[in-house]
Amino acid sequence: MKDFRTLKILDAFSGFFERLGVDYPIMRKILVVKLTMDGRRTPTIFNQQGNKKKKPEENGFIKSLWIYVLMSLMLIPVVNLGTSYLYQMSLFYGIVMFLVMTSMISDFSNVLLDVRDKGILLTKPINKKTVSAAKTVHISIYLFFLTIAISAVPMIVGAFRHGLLFFLLSLLGLLLLDLFIVVLTAIIYYFILRFFDGEKLKDIINYVQIGLSISIAVGYQILVRAFSIVDLKITFTPSWWQFLVPPIWFGAPFELIFGHLVNQTLYIYSVLALIVPILAIMIYARMLPSFEQNLQKLSNNSGEGKRKERKWKNIVVKLLCRNNEEKMFFRFADHMMRNEREFRLKVYPSLGMSLVFPFIFMFNEIQMNSYAHLVESKWYLTIYMSCTMIPGAVTMLKYSGKYKGAWVFRAAPLHNLAPLFSGVLKVFIVNLFFPVYFILCIIFIGIFGFKVIPDLVVVMVTAVLYTVISTIFLKGTLPFSESFQDVKQNGGLQMIGALLLIGIFIGIHFAVTFIPFGVFIYLIILSVITLFSWKRAYKTIWSIR
Repeated sequence: MKDFRTLKILDAFSGFFERLGVDYPIMRKILVVKLTMDGRRTPTIFNQQGNKKKKPEENGFIKSLWIYVLMSLMLIPVVNLGTSYLYQMSLFYGIVMFLVMTSMISDFSNVLLDVRDKGILLTKPINKKTVSAAKTVHISIYLFFLTIAISAVPMIVGAFRHGLLFFLLSLLGLLLLDLFIVVLTAIIYYFILRFFDGEKLKDIINYVQIGLSISIAVGYQILVRAFSIVDLKITFTPSWWQFLVPPIWFGAPFELIFGHLVNQTLYIYSVLALIVPILAIMIYARMLPSFEQNLQKLSNNSGEGKRKERKWKNIVVKLLCRNNEEKMFFRFADHMMRNEREFRLKVYPSLGMSLVFPFIFMFNEIQMNSYAHLVESKWYLTIYMSCTMIPGAVTMLKYSGKYKGAWVFRAAPLHNLAPLFSGVLKVFIVNLFFPVYFILCIIFIGIFGFKVIPDLVVVMVTAVLYTVISTIFLKGTLPFSESFQDVKQNGGLQMIGALLLIGIFIGIHFAVTFIPFGVFIYLIILSVITLFSWKRAYKTIWSIR
């Protein structure tokens, strides 16, 4: 097997792991296998043709890091412009924490909560500490690459401007921040695992992930509002609740060292930045055996049972599906989305983000002007932000933990696969998008009044059209026919293009609001285009030849 450079660096800390009771040679072998498997693409049934072959040692996650490097360019002004070090570095660490924690919830939770290798490893003469340490290091390696991709460029530029000490202090802060994020996520899951088990536990974890996504987004806004701008100067007024905002802890040492501001509160923040992550890892180490034991509850399917199909879902099937084939695939896709835990692990956090983003934009407007000004404005168009989850969620529809069973699509006596795709997309709209959209509509009507109802209908029709457009990510594959191990291989530029398309829809909608009856005319035109696109797409592209 390939010997990874990352593990050669890790060898320097072998003594540390041995003192913790970890069998380092065994842990290293486990990591070699895990990293090797990460770099291998699992063969799928229907995606061999037209795809370029990938070398076994290539890793899809590593290849996708360029997107984060591109995003990191936006952090260069944050780190290097101005001399308000507390504000700049708190914002820097806040953005890094936001991106890393979001990725942790959506991409690494399935690794943290994975119990599949326990049946193999724990039946061998390997102690539990070694297995648990291998899992923690496995996650930490990827978090290291992710963090470096996000922060390396602004830190290097910052080193040229502020000196080597600034770079070293930034690096130390990032290491402590990553440590804090891993432990915080694990502790949250630990308390969930203690009180729930079986299928109920899996559902609770998904709800917690939505809550974490919302809290991260809201927490980022709280961080920004910890500072105020007076006469173009950034001022900071200490308050008790700021002790609950970790990015401020990590920004405080920079103000003490480079800003030369002597403040007792800043000293406390700096101590928290150092002590809390260390205490957290010590607590986590003590909790680890219990955490691993409780983790086995995920293998318990008690209470899973046969879920009764709700009456309202039967009504929806009759209203939305035109023939028996589409009804069959609608029910099949509905079952898959509700029972695929890994699908929910990756998609549900984006639901929470799309629910909270519109209010973040509106809250900024209230801060700058007033609530009365907001009500009379066109800020109700921020509801388009709920559509940002559509491309990513639609992309995930082609993955499944049971992907090997996708041969049944070809074996079924069908002349056309249009009912399959239309049924799957309708389930996505009904189960995932519409609940978020409906909640936003109720709140928006309460804020802006009934006058915005035609605009909200336009957004709904646009979302359906946007869903059809987003199916370009499914082209060449069938729903639920690929392994989740292939998720991070490609599609970065396509995803960015799809998100930019939201801005075009917002611009068109905003423009028609200035035309008499423009919204109603636009709604009619948009409905015709959407209806034509829906029928055309699923009748021609995915026919069986």
